[in-house]
Amino acid sequence: MTAGSPVSAVLLHGHPRADALRSGGITVLGVVDSVEQALALAPDVLVVDLAGPDALAAIAAASDDGAAVLAVSVSGEHTEVLAAVRAGATGYVVDTGRPWDVADAVTRLAAGQPAYGPGLAATVLEASGGPASPDVRLTERESDVLRLVVEGLTARQVATRLGLSPRTVENHVQHLLRKLPVSNRAGLVRYAIEHGLA
Repeated sequence: MTAGSPVSAVLLHGHPRADALRSGGITVLGVVDSVEQALALAPDVLVVDLAGPDALAAIAAASDDGAAVLAVSVSGEHTEVLAAVRAGATGYVVDTGRPWDVADAVTRLAAGQPAYGPGLAATVLEASGGPASPDVRLTERESDVLRLVVEGLTARQVATRLGLSPRTVENHVQHLLRKLPVSNRAGLVRYAIEHGLA
């Protein structure tokens, strides 16, 4: 996505939310039946309905290709959320019938930010519950910043919460990106969740 260009999405498996995304200002490039078709359209975000066939395999294939993947479901069950994140989803939203929720998540993912619906990041962190990777050492402040980034807060919100400047928060985020094998905030969130770092 280039600055000023509209965010684009492709919906997998006859996804019923195309009109809702369009009304949210998202350019829908297509509704397709395979990951290969979706990636050929080069969207900013692939939206996968977890009710679709082989949804987790589709998420894994798309994320292996480096695509931003938003999992959407009518369920916020812990096991389903965790399975989608482990498969490679970089965002997860429970569809409550409010079209702006999904459109907002697509926009955030396209900008490289985490996109989890309210309470879902905490749900995944609790469910994963794994110990921190032994070879990664975070300072207490880095852990605080990472936890709030995983919760979906912006740098300014993190700064306010921790009594820091937004620039200091961004510096901590950059340190985290150098310490961990990820290249952007969405990857940082996924890594933190998978490894119990936040």
